[in-house]
Amino acid sequence: MDLGLAGKGVIVTGGTRGIGLAIARACLAEGATVSICGRSRESLDAALAELGEGAHGAICDVGDAEALAAYVDAAAGALGGLYALVNNPSGFGATDNEDGWKKGIDVDLMGVVRATWAAAPHLEKTGGSVLNISSISGIGPSGSIPYGAVKAAVIQLTQSHALHYAPQRIRVNCIAPGSIEFPGGSWEWRRYNDPSKYFATRDKIPFGRMGTPDEVARVAAFLVSDAAGWVTGQTVAVDGGQNFG
Repeated sequence: MDLGLAGKGVIVTGGTRGIGLAIARACLAEGATVSICGRSRESLDAALAELGEGAHGAICDVGDAEALAAYVDAAAGALGGLYALVNNPSGFGATDNEDGWKKGIDVDLMGVVRATWAAAPHLEKTGGSVLNISSISGIGPSGSIPYGAVKAAVIQLTQSHALHYAPQRIRVNCIAPGSIEFPGGSWEWRRYNDPSKYFATRDKIPFGRMGTPDEVARVAAFLVSDAAGWVTGQTVAVDGGQNFG
């Protein structure tokens, strides 16, 4: 299926590895022009080298309100307009203390809110869309209390933003990935450093394996495209049935 993304500008925040990088790669494969941001020069350069021609990038701390707004505006300019914003940041605030909650709220939640604020004037011009990346940790109880709570907030925010931005013809959707394994990611780390947790989690997934970033990315490319033009306010779990457990 041709998703109609050719020549259209897509921003992916937190796009230097894992799910974000895979979404950028999937959109580029559909002919989109893509901008990613990351927190370090090393990770950004490595991601841009992998993505190759058609990719734009900048260093940006998504938890910094002014830096994030400036990045979105600059990226929209570099791409010649903005058709889709993919909010994929995470501060990985897993600890139930002040630090864990602050990371989750500043990055996972307010990073989505602020990027959407900045992108909305550009998206209104193109009839574009926003895609938020949450987690199945936001659908039910989570062992990482602040992480689950802020991801649940992102799911609710998706619904509210979908209603709020509908008059501007901006769609807003969400993906809730399950356990996704990739090099350098948390599940790869657990596989070798906390194998009991890794295999207990994996064995509860009906398909008997972890997911891959590309499996999330293919759904993401569809949801940001005109092929999903009558879909808004929805959260799609991409988890191999993991949330049934």
